[in-house]
Parts: sequence; C-alpha cells; structure tokens
Amino acid sequence: MLIDEALNRFLVQLQADGRSVHTLAQYRRHVGLLARWLRREGHSGAIGKIGHEDLARFLVAPEARQRPDGKAKKATSGNVLRSSLRAFFGYLHKAGYVRQDPSRLIRRARCGASPPRGLSAEERQKLLAALAGANSDAGIRDRALFGLMLAAGPRIGSVLALEVGDVDLAAGELWLRRTKGDQPERVYLSAGICRQLSACIGTRRQGPLFPAHHGGHLGARGVRIRFAAWCRRAGIERRVSPHGLRHAFAMTLYERTGDLLLVKEALRHRSIASTVIYARCAPDRLRQAIAG
Repeated sequence: MLIDEALNRFLVQLQADGRSVHTLAQYRRHVGLLARWLRREGHSGAIGKIGHEDLARFLVAPEARQRPDGKAKKATSGNVLRSSLRAFFGYLHKAGYVRQDPSRLIRRARCGASPPRGLSAEERQKLLAALAGANSDAGIRDRALFGLMLAAGPRIGSVLALEVGDVDLAAGELWLRRTKGDQPERVYLSAGICRQLSACIGTRRQGPLFPAHHGGHLGARGVRIRFAAWCRRAGIERRVSPHGLRHAFAMTLYERTGDLLLVKEALRHRSIASTVIYARCAPDRLRQAIAG
C-alpha cells in the first residue's frame, strides 16, 4: 500500500472517531509533507518500506523544519508534526498494515509552552475604541461579535454558529450549541454586551445572530479579514487572530481574580492543564511580593 492510500484510510478512521475537520486537515497536511519528501528522495512511498531512519531524515529536512516562507519553524510546531507522524504510523501498525511502527523512536523536543498571543490592555482599549465608532449594519454586527469574544471568551466556531434564539438578553446569557465536544454551554453576559447584542439583533426574531451580507452565517475566513481590518483601524500593527480575543479574555480574567479554576470554567476547558498557560505572574506583583 502506498502512503497516499494509507492516509485516506487513516482519515476515514479519524472521521469515524468523531475528530474535527481541523484535526483531519492537520494530519492531511503533515503526512502530505512526508509523502512529498519521499517522492523527492526517490522513495516508492510504499508504507512497508518506510523505516525509522527515513522518518529521522525527514524530520531534519527543510520540509519539516522550515515554514513555506523559508523561516525556521518553532519547536512547538515541530512537536505537532512529530505527534502527527506517531499517530499516523501507530494507526497503520495497529490496523495490521505494517509489521513494525517506524515512528516508535520519535520523541518530542523539549521546549517551554509559548505564552498565549492575546491582546495587551492597551491594544484591547484601542480595538474597543475603534469598534465604538461603528455605525453601519456590518460595523454594529462586528462590534457585538468581537465584543462578545473579548468579554466572554467563546471560540469563534461556536460564536459563528449562534442563532438569534440562542440569546436571552433579559437573563443576560446565551447558549453555545456548537462546541468542542458537542456539549451545549451557557455563557453569562455583561450589561454592556447585552446592549451591543440588542443593537445587532434589532427587530429580528430568528436567523443567524451574526449574519453575513447574504443573510446566512458569517464564515471564519470573512471574520478574520474583518478583524484584521479593525485592528489596522485601531492602530494595532502586529498580526493578531480573532482567537487572540479568547486569550485576552482569559488573561484579563486571571489578572482580575487570580483564580485559575474560575478561568478554566469560563473557557470551558476539560483539563486545567490547558488553562495553566494563563497563570503567569506579572513582574510588578513579583516585585511587591519579594519587597513586602
């Protein structure tokens, strides 16, 4: 069996296991890198002929160590690639397609967790100030959308799936129907966000909470483009994704409360290990603690 056919079978198994489209795309991309490298090296691509030395040579090759722009990948990105290869070949071994797992010697590189790439307090104020001046229908929608993400921290996929009926402005809460793990989740809203959502909803009683110009749901790509435009208008020069709003929410909540368990529940993490990255001590607090 050739690697391309093996990858297709692996992806079908992942779909059967309920893995997300994003996870499938990542495995397809990573194993695809290996397949292209094998072809460049003159390898047949037969999975039974891929050994641990082939994988080691691939992991030190430019295809594995460099980004498309030629810059070096971060150590964390290299670890994700290693994990993808281990999962792929582990599946082939368990399914009986290969006699021995060639990824058995692969180890993750030691590296510290990267700090979350959220907006600073100054950047948050700049963005909110820019959004406050929005007066078009699209601008009012964007103010409510990005304001909700910054004030409550939901994932972008969950937000874009919201319907008008999912919001209870009187109670100050909304229900996320599409979530990681497919468990409906309740989000509490501040009075300010309720006012923004009310302006966005207007007289509508049904349909997408954040509609596109054609009346359907906004797409993630369109939101990224809109967010980048608002960041430029706000004078935020560095590249920030909409997911940075979730990080900014978490960092702000931890700074205000110092309660990591509270942040975990607000982000709806399954494990507190995913939340620990926000538990970073501010230099001023450290100075005061030592001096005090």
